[in-house]
Amino acid sequence: MNIKEQVQKMDGMVSQGDIVNAVKEFFADDATSSDYGKTVMSDKNQMIGKMEGFLGSIAKVNGITHHRTIVDGDASASEFTFDFDMKDGSSIFWHEIIRRVWNDNGQVVQEEYFNAE
Repeated sequence: MNIKEQVQKMDGMVSQGDIVNAVKEFFADDATSSDYGKTVMSDKNQMIGKMEGFLGSIAKVNGITHHRTIVDGDASASEFTFDFDMKDGSSIFWHEIIRRVWNDNGQVVQEEYFNAE
């Protein structure tokens, strides 16, 4: 499986805001995920639930910008900026690096979010 192609497809979906379907399509069932806020997901279904809940709290997407991606062996690092107005009146502006480890089947087995600011 060509990991670079898989990363490009996944990053394209994320750039379009299709984050839940990106997780559904590209995550292995036992994939783990963690973020800089110390939230840890231990499988694909937990990550889908987290993303559905988060996306449901967005009132307006002001922008999702994919800056660049690096692929090295079975690991990738994608840099994004996310700009959202939330239903509770707050706003979110995240500049993140998303590091992923991929298996031989082209599925994410580990994902970590890092604050790039």
